[in-house]
Amino acid sequence: MKAIGEKRWIIPDGYIPPASSGALESHESVCVLNTAERDAHLRFTIYFEDREPLENIAYVVPARRTKHIRTSSLRDGGGRTIPAGVPYAIEVESDIPVVVQYSRLDSTQAENALMSVVAYPIREEVGK
Repeated sequence: MKAIGEKRWIIPDGYIPPASSGALESHESVCVLNTAERDAHLRFTIYFEDREPLENIAYVVPARRTKHIRTSSLRDGGGRTIPAGVPYAIEVESDIPVVVQYSRLDSTQAENALMSVVAYPIREEVGK
């Protein structure tokens, strides 16, 4: 199948809840669908309000597969991770078109909340 989606995606509202209640752990995931016949090589950049970004976080999504990537598992070249309880944003860049979705499970209260949205695609301009 032909690759569908875009090569660049933005998720402006990231936040890993610092605590959980009950059996479920609060977490976030970047869900990536790769419909292409070859692997998608991703690069994540994590932006913060008050510090320099975490850059060049590499991840591979195999051909014709989907991956649910927990944001707490992302590490830059120096081993730095996204801290819990700190707002952030995500830029996902891929060498081939993919589809990106973002999900958050907030179990900080007894009444769990689940949010899921398609990330904002940055469409490439034709001729560039």
